[in-house]
Amino acid sequence: MIPAAIKVRKASRCVELTYGDTTYSLSFEFLRVFSPSAEVRGHGVGNEVLQYGKKDVGLLSMEPAGNYALKLTFDDGHDSGLYDWKYLHHLSLNQDSLWQEYLQKLEAAGKQRESTQINFRSL
Repeated sequence: MIPAAIKVRKASRCVELTYGDTTYSLSFEFLRVFSPSAEVRGHGVGNEVLQYGKKDVGLLSMEPAGNYALKLTFDDGHDSGLYDWKYLHHLSLNQDSLWQEYLQKLEAAGKQRESTQINFRSL
């Protein structure tokens, strides 16, 4: 399903997708940790790579990829996932359950949403 409207909200750090009467707000962090790229999803079931330290990730750009997807470029250098319309709709509809599952995986792995890297640009 193709969204009727797509808006980037830099201040609230999210992408808004509107389907019919409903607007979904997907945070940059959520979109980054659920990237459809092979780097994140792996090359088959069970090969997923848990993403962590992405709480403050920013979105540098969002571009159409043909008529079927969006290419998102994040400020951590990640830009290899194409978010097709079907996948974006899935993320929108299942955001709450996907997020809870992600938080459980983080906890089980002893990882955090916050980055442990020092950002020298802000010093």
